[in-house]
Amino acid sequence: MFVANRKIVEYIRDEWVIPYDNNSQFALDHGIDEKTVRRIKDDPKYQIALITIMRICQAKNITLEYFFKSVGL
Repeated sequence: MFVANRKIVEYIRDEWVIPYDNNSQFALDHGIDEKTVRRIKDDPKYQIALITIMRICQAKNITLEYFFKSVGL
């Protein structure tokens, strides 16, 4: 389960958070806490909650199915 979680966190970090270049704005635009964005970027042991994934997907206007396929799960 840890491997799947890492894939998810790394995908969100690499594809969406890092290119954004502003933690506060990413958090605001995606309905999540800035602390969560920092954890996604910096905490190698962070275990992302499903509700966080759902909020980000909703803000990106994509389905969970599409997201998990994109991640490779």
